[in-house]
Amino acid sequence: MRICFFGDSFVNGTGDPECLGWAGRICAAACQQGYDITYYNLGVRRQTSTELKNRWLAEASCRLSSEFDSRLVFSFGVNDTTQEDSKTRVNFSTSIENLSHILNSAKQIFPVLMIGPPPTPDRQQNQRIAHLSAEYADVCQKIDIAYLDTFTQLQSSTIWFKEAAANDGYHPSAGGYTEFANIVQNWSSWLSWL
Repeated sequence: MRICFFGDSFVNGTGDPECLGWAGRICAAACQQGYDITYYNLGVRRQTSTELKNRWLAEASCRLSSEFDSRLVFSFGVNDTTQEDSKTRVNFSTSIENLSHILNSAKQIFPVLMIGPPPTPDRQQNQRIAHLSAEYADVCQKIDIAYLDTFTQLQSSTIWFKEAAANDGYHPSAGGYTEFANIVQNWSSWLSWL
């Protein structure tokens, strides 16, 4: 199985001294269970849904093919909700449109999963992320793509916030990414791929 993981710094695993992040951890665990996985981490720091919309297809086309068991995982949204110059980097309606465009296009080609954005230590940003995550869930339900709400589950994670605070204020270390990975690994939609 070939899997492309598209997203931002949280997909990339920024801050993880083991350079695995959550995506690397779930693939490593699947390989240890005997699954044959080729893993492509295509997370880029600071990228928004607009930038992902413009790059994902070309990058996936270089790595995936219909002759192989190919899959796509998307996870983004935090950067869309980041405020710069008194406004969010991507306005709310554009973020929803970007998600819809990406997922509708992607599902025509390969199986797709969508993993929602995690929380940050910024309370005001978390209100925006929670709202965006709920809307992302609605979009996914309408177009029949499985959606994992990581925001709600990680909100109660002490280690996620403690490590982020000790690091750069946003990204956890190995323990936080392990918690994120455990959420994904126990998700029925991920398990059904295996």
